[in-house]
Amino acid sequence: MNEAELIEKRRALLGPNVSTFYERPLHIVKGEDVWLWDADGRRYLDCYNNVPHVGHCNPKVVEAICSQSRQLNVHSRYLHENLVRYTERLTSTHGGELSNALLTCTGSEANDIALRMAEAMTGKRGVIATDATYHGNTSLVSQLSTGNAPKYGYGLDQYVRHVEAPDSLRIDDPQGLRFAARVQEQIAGLERSGVGFAALIVCPLFLNEGFPTQAPGWLRPAERVVREAGGLLICDEVQSGFGRSGSHFWAYQKQGVTPDVVTMGKPMGNGYPVAGLVTRPEVMERFRGSYRYFNTFGGNPVACAAAMAVLEEIEQRNLQANAARIGALAAKALTGLSEQHGVIGDVRQSGMVFGVEFLKDRTTLEPAAALADQVVNAMRERGVLLSKLGRHKNTLKIRPPMTFSEEHLGLLVQTLGEVLAELAPQT
Repeated sequence: MNEAELIEKRRALLGPNVSTFYERPLHIVKGEDVWLWDADGRRYLDCYNNVPHVGHCNPKVVEAICSQSRQLNVHSRYLHENLVRYTERLTSTHGGELSNALLTCTGSEANDIALRMAEAMTGKRGVIATDATYHGNTSLVSQLSTGNAPKYGYGLDQYVRHVEAPDSLRIDDPQGLRFAARVQEQIAGLERSGVGFAALIVCPLFLNEGFPTQAPGWLRPAERVVREAGGLLICDEVQSGFGRSGSHFWAYQKQGVTPDVVTMGKPMGNGYPVAGLVTRPEVMERFRGSYRYFNTFGGNPVACAAAMAVLEEIEQRNLQANAARIGALAAKALTGLSEQHGVIGDVRQSGMVFGVEFLKDRTTLEPAAALADQVVNAMRERGVLLSKLGRHKNTLKIRPPMTFSEEHLGLLVQTLGEVLAELAPQT
């Protein structure tokens, strides 16, 4: 089928409002490492997808999946070595008290369970999130996303409060004290309402919020507030984990905090559906005693084989170090572009996540969201795939597979420079 036929079939079979990327949707048929190919044979540099964490169609992950599929795949009510071996390996990357794990199929499920754990531990239901975040699609978790909250939500919105997301360009909060004060205000409001406070859930790098620049330990004041109120700190590492921050394997470690629950997803199986969480033994024990929970596909032998292969690739190929090195080079190169193009108001980078925030005016800090859209689509036409995010949707989101190299970065920056010279030629 051609592109038009595919789009029409999607509308007819999947219903309206099924999202696609770009003004001209891509028909992708093949992937290899950091490259994707469309139906016409054109190659694209993938600077967006964190699902293929160790590269599209990674040979070792593919072989692990195929080998285990040829032998056995069944749910976890039967004993199997893969589940305990992987869990032991995964929890060792966290250390300390985060020694128990639960595996699911999606990050949405993991975050939903984390919120249930918070209720089980505190006897309360109030959850605090930022006002520009995204944590998943279940009825409860979807209420955390202000921009994507459902029209109908079973009244679950009464349990959610939002705090202003950090913004290093517009909000003066170098040590996180202002953010912590806002969290404290919402905790007090939840307690007054009778709902009570159960948990604060954040991405440690605040990636959907535009990954603002933060000093080490920025989240610690908020962590103290949560602890004093008797709540749980949940760190959503679906985007920020598995070495992507460069300096640490988990972004909460970079923040210097100790979460009660850490959730994981997308990159965990390099495209095979596996996700999960780690937590303290007492939290897991309380959860297991409070809910009857079972996941048919969570932690199945094939999922664990895929996930183990991902961990091995990260370690054996030193991909965390690669994230730190390439990220630093990206920050330098993008800063160079900002000196040539006045529309770049800020350069953001944390390991293998980097981008620029576009402004109409560097003095007023007025966001240039329309330009961000134009840049994303123009880059797609030139064979480079990326996206945008943030409260104002004006920050480029560049989050490639961890195998992204200096050569790939050079192509990205060169193409971005050409696009900006065409779309925003003024300095």
